[in-house]
Amino acid sequence: MRQSLQGQGASRGTVLGRARIRLPHALQIAEQHVDPAAAESEHQRLDAAIATVRDELHALRARLHGALAQEIGEFLDLHSLLLDDPELLQGLDELVRVRHFSADYALRVQRDRLAAVFEAMDDPYFRSRVEDIDQVIGRVHAALHRRDCELRGFAGEVLVAETVAPAELAQLQAQGVIAIVTTGGSPLSHSAILARSLHLPLVVDAGAALDQVNDGDALIVDGGTGLVVVEPNGDDLRAHRERERLHAREKRALSRLRREPTRTLDGVDIRLFANAESREDVAEAHALGAAGVGLYRTEFLFLQRNELPDEDEQFRVYRDVVMGMSGRPVTIRTLDVGADKTDRTGLALRDEPNPALGLRGVRLSLVRKGLFATQLRALLRASAYGRIRLLVPMITCREEIMQVRAEVARVAAELRAEGREISDDMPLGVMIEVPAAALALSGFIRDVDFISLGTNDLVQYLLAVDRNHEGLGRLYTPLHPAVIRVIRDTIRMGRRHGVPVAVCGEMAAAAEYAPLLLALGLTDFSLHPGTMLEVRRCIRRCDHAALQAHASSLVRARDRAGIERWMRQASI
Repeated sequence: MRQSLQGQGASRGTVLGRARIRLPHALQIAEQHVDPAAAESEHQRLDAAIATVRDELHALRARLHGALAQEIGEFLDLHSLLLDDPELLQGLDELVRVRHFSADYALRVQRDRLAAVFEAMDDPYFRSRVEDIDQVIGRVHAALHRRDCELRGFAGEVLVAETVAPAELAQLQAQGVIAIVTTGGSPLSHSAILARSLHLPLVVDAGAALDQVNDGDALIVDGGTGLVVVEPNGDDLRAHRERERLHAREKRALSRLRREPTRTLDGVDIRLFANAESREDVAEAHALGAAGVGLYRTEFLFLQRNELPDEDEQFRVYRDVVMGMSGRPVTIRTLDVGADKTDRTGLALRDEPNPALGLRGVRLSLVRKGLFATQLRALLRASAYGRIRLLVPMITCREEIMQVRAEVARVAAELRAEGREISDDMPLGVMIEVPAAALALSGFIRDVDFISLGTNDLVQYLLAVDRNHEGLGRLYTPLHPAVIRVIRDTIRMGRRHGVPVAVCGEMAAAAEYAPLLLALGLTDFSLHPGTMLEVRRCIRRCDHAALQAHASSLVRARDRAGIERWMRQASI
């Protein structure tokens, strides 16, 4: 029987497929004991299962590359850490060897123990880690019984589940899954961001889906509006076919914009830079006519391995990126890795109580000076091959900028003394993603050559909302008056001092935010190549002068509803 469900659209696209239900994970195992004489062999069986899972995670991690390495890799690394956690391993050892529990029952008991500890914590970030515990324990349980714990999908299927982990998305798409519907989640979660990168339609927060959808039901999923139609009728199917035709027409229209200028209706030129972290991203940015690379992430060089990359390896990567953009500027961000992006090199601390506020970004670089010097040497050597701009993350004060400048000058002098060819001018910029840096900008803006607004972290820190916490998804929004005013003030400060300002977070990649950012004075966007044509089309439809004339009413908005009203009026 036909019915419709309303969720939140998280990744656009409309599909017709067959439902595949995944019920919430629950390890329901009755109390089981083994003969004391068999306890040691039972423990060996459990050890073997844990080793199997450890190898599976490492093998999957090694297969990742490019954007997937960053987005998915950190979750796999977190699961590897949980698997090696002494609390988990010692608890299992005691339950099997001393209390003579079966391996299955020991897993259930230890899972419940750890979950109770996390659920009792005040910090919502740590409470949300129960899902990770369940996924790790589920893998070990599957390995105990030699079952494949990986979720499998089939061509033409729509996965309907409580949640979906980022680490599953690429695998599901490769298997032919055409869309995902979840009963929980947020459009701003890591899973949603990755789904958009993969162009995989996603609807989240469709609360009744698991109760009202059955395996094999036909589903129409609209990842833009969040509408899910179960067992569609003739009218639904005709409407779906029409949307497919419109989508195909839209793709053809967008492809014609590949070489068109990014210029508003009233003739104002806007620069679109690309975010990149692989050769493929750089090649796509070049083909789309990007003004340059606005953010090249260097973390992937460090996160996919067991040892640190040396100077020559980094130099070759940075040189290839610069040459790949054929003279257009390339903004390379220094290492931004910390306990929130776990690595296997021992570079980041493993036991930070609050990773988002810990030793990361420029803080790590200034502590690990040998590491920083190696990266700077590689970057300066690559600067001889094209226009490199150096971008420093997680800046909070002028002192950090001056320390970086001093280190750049020292390394440059060292390279020249060695007879190395380097550029005479490598602009130094900073990311504004910490509220303190935004508030103190007037005190150090003369010390930087450009600014990049990292709206993802800026929103998180301004609103004190973990952007990965699905229970707080509705609170994490760039459409908060404080966020709007910080963006406006930063752009205004940059213009006053002749310092270019770009936005490089998810906000720049969403076409619906383009009129708002133009009204706030932004002229430089940095975004994923996959959304560049949509943003270009939106900007070409905007009247820059009209948006600027109404900017004051946007900044005066007192709440999210007022900002959303402004956006609706701006799009008319």
